[in-house]
Amino acid sequence: MTEKLDRDSATPLYIQLADVIRDKIQRGEWVPDQKIPSENELNQIYGISRMTARQVLARLVDEGLLFRVQGKGTFVSRRKISTRSPSYQGIREQLEQQGYATETEVLTSTLVDADARVASALSLPEGTQVYNVRRLRRVEGHPISLHESFVPRALAPEMLDRDLAHEQLCTVLDRDFGLRMAGVTETLETTTASPAVAKLFGTRAGTPLLLLEQRIAAPDGTPFEFSRISFRGDMIRLEFHYDLT
Repeated sequence: MTEKLDRDSATPLYIQLADVIRDKIQRGEWVPDQKIPSENELNQIYGISRMTARQVLARLVDEGLLFRVQGKGTFVSRRKISTRSPSYQGIREQLEQQGYATETEVLTSTLVDADARVASALSLPEGTQVYNVRRLRRVEGHPISLHESFVPRALAPEMLDRDLAHEQLCTVLDRDFGLRMAGVTETLETTTASPAVAKLFGTRAGTPLLLLEQRIAAPDGTPFEFSRISFRGDMIRLEFHYDLT
């Protein structure tokens, strides 16, 4: 049964309609990636103007509950997964504790010469040999993040012999090479997916991403890992907690 809007209420119709749509999403009547009624259809169903329908949809897109696809319509967004920075706890461990099934695919694991940026982040001479590991992480079968890490070969010899698809890199570095995380410098910014990254994520080029860069150091201050993690902005939300007491 279609919910009716109360025209005698002091609550504006556009707020009532927004609440109706939110309720349908929260109750699971409208599910992620489902196309919802168009502006014209909402006009016919609820007896509102097309301008009001457009206003409501725009508001819910801004809230992240809906998304638009040019030429196709408006769809229900996937619920974003909340995680903390990996410096607190590995992303995979966080996701699994929340009950999600995860999978990690190692795309690249090789030895390379550090370019200027990697060398600077790790306080090494340019050209120093470092391990380069790229991993694609999936949740419930959906790609959500791309991890690219650089580790000096001298600090973790034979690191590539470890099972980096089933073990977290931070665990391997700590347990097998004594590289314990003691200091982390992070930067977080928005970016967009290149065609190559979009192909890995199964999205369109230009899709919004969150880019988290980390420079991780041991207790003696020696940097031992530089990572760039690209998160799908439509699926992941990063949380930061501060205890200022």
